[in-house]
Amino acid sequence: MTVLEQRGSSRNESYWPAPPPAWRPRVDPAPLLPDAEPYRLLGTDAAGQVGSGLLTELYGHLVRGRRYNAQATALTRQGRLAVYPSSTGQEACQVAAALVLEERDWLFPSYRDTLAAVARGLDPVAALTLLRGDWHTGYDPREHRIAPLCTPLATQLPHAVGLAHAARLKGDDVVALAMVGDGGTSEGDFHEALNFAAVWQAPVVFLVQNNGFAISVPLAKQSAAPSLAHKAVGYGMPGRLVDGNDAPALHEVLSEAVERARRGGGPTLVEAITYRMEAHTNADDATRYRTDDEVDEWRGHDPIALVERELSERGLLSDELAQQVRDGAEELAAGLRDRMNQDPALDPMDLFAHVYAEPTSQLREQEAQLRAELAAEAADAGAAQGRGANDTTGKERP
Repeated sequence: MTVLEQRGSSRNESYWPAPPPAWRPRVDPAPLLPDAEPYRLLGTDAAGQVGSGLLTELYGHLVRGRRYNAQATALTRQGRLAVYPSSTGQEACQVAAALVLEERDWLFPSYRDTLAAVARGLDPVAALTLLRGDWHTGYDPREHRIAPLCTPLATQLPHAVGLAHAARLKGDDVVALAMVGDGGTSEGDFHEALNFAAVWQAPVVFLVQNNGFAISVPLAKQSAAPSLAHKAVGYGMPGRLVDGNDAPALHEVLSEAVERARRGGGPTLVEAITYRMEAHTNADDATRYRTDDEVDEWRGHDPIALVERELSERGLLSDELAQQVRDGAEELAAGLRDRMNQDPALDPMDLFAHVYAEPTSQLREQEAQLRAELAAEAADAGAAQGRGANDTTGKERP
């Protein structure tokens, strides 16, 4: 006899009580849902509300960012970088993410977000040190409030939640902004981070740069959701959908999310609709999974061109200003090029630095072994040099 065959199993009897109140939503889902269309400012009547100072600042950062991407890509082709994931076409996301943060806040970038780190004030060479293969990372995260560039997909998101939650427990007025691509939203770390952030009401902003592809996999093969921003309601946080190539719109949305988090309002998920104009990395052939026509169509929605058009319509983009911005971009590229063309001075013992707060016994053993090997090599080289100096026969040694 099954449960449904037992006495009282009829739906007309008291065996079918209503669910207890605990099932009901903890919050009203309606305010958490994103808009049906990405939020825009440029090209709308609301564009006039954007301050000229902010518009000019965004323009300068965008132009420098485009030149930075081009120079880093060229360095990869010259063998000065092991790999470079370009953010060309996504500069508005990078710049806005950096500019909305206060000095005390933290940025949690992925491997594609070196421009965001540079826009936040990090030395461009330091931002590329990991991708050059020289060191674990090229800067002190605590000094710059920028977490190490994260190569594994989405693992920086739980880190951001943990830091933000810890700061809140200590009473620090700190917000963490974590950047991730659309491919990262398919990882378990994305779910875990958003769930904990909402439960703890951690002061975190999640910025998803939806550039259309996770390497070669289009978003349609990753998720059937109306948008990635719609995923926010499932965790109990607001979702915002914004045009990721509209720099002032993105700046406004992220600013509101950061201030909401700082006031104790909890996390926000922001999806920025943008496009990766170049290949995933220098090791990728993007022509195998997307057409040139698709790329050309997105070129018509270039973030730099959008801001330039608004500045021109207001009469703010003079020839002098445009030249000044271009000169600054070229100066940045020249400095990066000159410094990256210098061979770095590397210490093999750095392999063991900053791996653990307290080195393990195995790490200490490996360190001692390498130190002994290096000392032996140095001694052999010195002995060989001494033999060469004492060889006065003038004959060529084999």
